[in-house]
Amino acid sequence: MTTGFKAGVLLAIVAAGLAAGGGYWMGQRQSEVRGGDRTASPGASDASAKKERRVLFYRNPMGLPDTSPTPKKDPMGMDYIPVYEGEQEEAQTDSNQIRISTEKIQKLGVRTEAVSLRSLDKVVRSAGRIEPDERQTFTIAAKFEGYVERLHVNVTGQAVSKGQPLFEVYSPELVSAQREYAIAAQGVDALKDASGEAQRGMRELADSSLARLRNWDISDEQVKALAKSGESRRTLTFRSPVAGIITDKKAVQGMRFMPGEMLYQVANLSSVWVIADVFEQDIGLVKLGGKARVQINAYPDKVFQGAVSYVYPTLKPETRTVQVRVDLLNTGGLLKPGMFAQVELPTASKGTVLTVPTSAVIDSGTRQIVLVQLKEGRFEPRDVKVGARSDDRIEVIEGVREGEQVVIAANFLIDAESNLKAAVGGFGHSSHGTKPDAQGTPDAGKPAASVGHQGEGRVDELDTKAGMVTIAHGPIPTLKWPAMSMEFKVSNNGLLAGMKPGALVAFEFVERGQGEWVITSVKPVGNAAANAHTGHN
Repeated sequence: MTTGFKAGVLLAIVAAGLAAGGGYWMGQRQSEVRGGDRTASPGASDASAKKERRVLFYRNPMGLPDTSPTPKKDPMGMDYIPVYEGEQEEAQTDSNQIRISTEKIQKLGVRTEAVSLRSLDKVVRSAGRIEPDERQTFTIAAKFEGYVERLHVNVTGQAVSKGQPLFEVYSPELVSAQREYAIAAQGVDALKDASGEAQRGMRELADSSLARLRNWDISDEQVKALAKSGESRRTLTFRSPVAGIITDKKAVQGMRFMPGEMLYQVANLSSVWVIADVFEQDIGLVKLGGKARVQINAYPDKVFQGAVSYVYPTLKPETRTVQVRVDLLNTGGLLKPGMFAQVELPTASKGTVLTVPTSAVIDSGTRQIVLVQLKEGRFEPRDVKVGARSDDRIEVIEGVREGEQVVIAANFLIDAESNLKAAVGGFGHSSHGTKPDAQGTPDAGKPAASVGHQGEGRVDELDTKAGMVTIAHGPIPTLKWPAMSMEFKVSNNGLLAGMKPGALVAFEFVERGQGEWVITSVKPVGNAAANAHTGHN
């Protein structure tokens, strides 16, 4: 009995030991498996976290401060951009930047170019016309009364040589003056043996008669012939003072003329003027003595070279241009007065300056802006001060640095996509928009700086053709407006599709110009959510 009891106790101890050993071995195996899992799990966990980053909210793609807890589109049809955990701080600090998706950039055809140092060589181009050289134009007029006896040149436009007879005139005064001189000249010869006083008196009479003839433009040759023969001529011949073209002819055979009346006009066209009309903004670049290139439509294969001889002191208010005179040699008589000309006036540059393409600058009239690309899909509107311009580039005095990338193509499309005028012109206005809190959710108690304003009201009138809507809205706290009824424009006519008179709507709007208020988004509201606005004009 005792032996059996001892054997039972021994078997119990052995069984307990085997059980304990098996349990230890199983525990070790499980521990190893768990340890292996612990070693592999951190990497898998990180990869899973990267793939499943939590979206905090969706922000406006144009940098405006309005956000949305769910995906949506802005009034221009662009998708709101998701903001993940850890990105909300960056989204808040860069609110003045414009963000556009890579896909949208490709669709818009956005191109950039680096700001660079270049020499601005500009050519001032203007339209002009050929005119006779006024210094080589002569008017022929008699200084006495008379009649046109005979015409030797009877056609306007006829070429004449210097000294060629033009016409003959008859004048009783001329005949009388000739006789007076002839008698005085003969008297001087007859009084050679007379007293000195008599000779002196006769000589003074002859000299006064000769001076009278010369004052009437009688040539010395004719005077000598008159003194030699002593016979007065019935007619007097007028000759051309210069080789040129008859540009005007008033003389008609048999007509009577008065002293000083223009009978012929002769122009020497061996050299001509080009009168160019230079725009007001370019006149400061034109210098006296500067070389000019002139092209005429009649001779497209020829280029005429000239020099700037005069810049006129007055401006034409109708065209805002200043006349510039260029002297040209008229070799072969190709240049005809009245021809139109294209004039190029090269200007000297002031050395290398910081430049961008002219297409990069958005000019509102009061300020100039360029879009600087900070990184892919991110742009910053920046005010610049511009200087001289060339045909395709413009000097930037301040606002950008050498090497920065600026948008040179599709910047106006980006302007349209992002409502850039509001984005760069209205920072500092308060808005109904909200900015995310630390958890990334919009906080209605913290108004964000914005250019937009929000309101609710009742639609009174619609004008779909003009893109206008009249809304009787409640107070607008951001502008300190009371309740009133006023007219708004819409950013696109699609916003009018959901409106009808009497509908209650919630809308957002911006000031795009002085007193120009534009609705950028609108949505209907229920009677319970809307206040009954009874605006007043």
